[in-house]
Amino acid sequence: MKIRFLLDENLSKQIKIATLRLNPSIDILCVGDPDAPAFGTLDPDILRYLEGAQRLLITDNRKSMPGHLESHWSEGGHSWGIFWVRPQTPIGQLAQELLLVWETTEAEEWIDRGDWIPL
Repeated sequence: MKIRFLLDENLSKQIKIATLRLNPSIDILCVGDPDAPAFGTLDPDILRYLEGAQRLLITDNRKSMPGHLESHWSEGGHSWGIFWVRPQTPIGQLAQELLLVWETTEAEEWIDRGDWIPL
């Protein structure tokens, strides 16, 4: 199954635009988009949404998300992956990395895994 992405609300929507310019077939949503969690949705609720929607989270939230992710896993939850964006990553480079991951891996490979992006 192809990866489906969700951009956290603190990330620029320009990442979605740049990624779709590279390949409009990529399924990428931003928090606040229709069919995505609303702005201000709490991290535990985002994680439950991601699990049900089978989406990989792209975030720069290194403060609270890791603890919420550990709690989610300890309660028996799963994730379809999480990418923490490295500080100062240019939008174009991030879009290229997302395209590379989308083209070369399957969603199931990221279950309950996290990594930094760029890789």
